[in-house]
Amino acid sequence: MEKQYCRVGTITPFSKEEVPLTLLEYRYQNFLEKASDIQYANTRLGEFFENKARQFKKILEELVG
Repeated sequence: MEKQYCRVGTITPFSKEEVPLTLLEYRYQNFLEKASDIQYANTRLGEFFENKARQFKKILEELVG
């Protein structure tokens, strides 16, 4: 068996043409739920989740509208 290496936390960005809408909708809802979770309320992590949700919403509006 050969060794395999990966970078933890790295992502490959999608181009707008290849991202399925269902994936974007799922991620948007996921970040909304995390942002509204009491555990993250009024924290920097909660603000991060809210910002990510806004970014996904903007992308969805551009693709749909």
